[in-house]
Amino acid sequence: MHLGSLLAAVGSYLSVKQANGRWLLRIEDLDRNREIPGVAEQMLRILESFGFEWDGKVEFQKNRILFYEQALAHLDAKALCYACRCSRSQLTSHAIEPGEELVYPGTCRNDPDARQRPHALRFRTDARMPEIAFEDRLQGLVSEDCHRQAGDFVIRRRDGFFAYHLAVVVDDELQGVTEVVRGCDLLSCTPRQILLQQALGYRTPAYAHLPLLLEADGRKLAKSRQAVPLDADRAAPALWEVLAWLRQEPPAGLAGAPVREIWAWALPNWRPERLVGCRELRL
Repeated sequence: MHLGSLLAAVGSYLSVKQANGRWLLRIEDLDRNREIPGVAEQMLRILESFGFEWDGKVEFQKNRILFYEQALAHLDAKALCYACRCSRSQLTSHAIEPGEELVYPGTCRNDPDARQRPHALRFRTDARMPEIAFEDRLQGLVSEDCHRQAGDFVIRRRDGFFAYHLAVVVDDELQGVTEVVRGCDLLSCTPRQILLQQALGYRTPAYAHLPLLLEADGRKLAKSRQAVPLDADRAAPALWEVLAWLRQEPPAGLAGAPVREIWAWALPNWRPERLVGCRELRL
C-alpha cells in the first residue's frame, strides 16, 4: 500500500462508518502467479496500524473460486460468453496506439473450435444493448455503450484465472454490498460490471468514485516518496496528510496527534460533497 491506496481506503472507510454501515475487507488475490508470500498479512498489519477496523472476517478471493465458477456456468448456459483463443500479441497488434485499451473486434465470436485449444472466455455484448448509465455519488451521471466502447470483455483469462470484473460482481452480491466506494481508476470498469450484474440477476449497488492522487505533473504515483510502501511508524502524519488531500481541512494541531484522535475528528467531520466532480488530486 502507498498513499494513493491509503486515500481510497480512508474515503471508503469514512463514507461507510459515517452512515453506520459495515466496512468489508476483501483480498483480491486471484492471480496466483503474481502472489508474493506474506504480502496480504503485511497489508493487514498496515491497516491495523492506521486504525482501520473492518467488519466480519477478511475474505480472500482465492477461496471463492466455486462461486465464480457457478456464475460463469450461468452465463455460459445463457450463451452470454464464448471462447477466445487470441493471444496477447495478436490483440496488441490491433491497437492503434501503444498501450491503448483495445475494443475486441470479435475475432472468435463464431469459432466452434475455440474451446478445443487454450482460450479465454469473453462476455458477449450486443449492438442492440441500451447504454449502461448510473448516477455516481461523486462523479455524477456516467454512461457507456458497452458494445461500442468496451466490446466483448474477458471474464476468465486464458491461463484459467477469473478476471476482476466477474469476481468482484459475484463477491459484492454474495457479501450483500450496498455501496462501493473506490478510486476513479475503476470508474470506467463500472458499466461493464453493471452489465454483468444485470445478466446474472444481481442487484446493483450505489457507487462513489474517489479522485486519484497523482504526481504534481499529472502522472500516476511513480517512484517518489508518495509511492513507497506505507510506514506504520508514520501512520498519524500520513493519515492527517490524506485527509488534507481529500479536502477535509483537518486542524493543524491534529498533525501530531495519535491515530485514534485523528479518526475521532474525521468520522463526524467527513464531508464527501467537497469532492463532487473531482477526479484528480495533485500532490
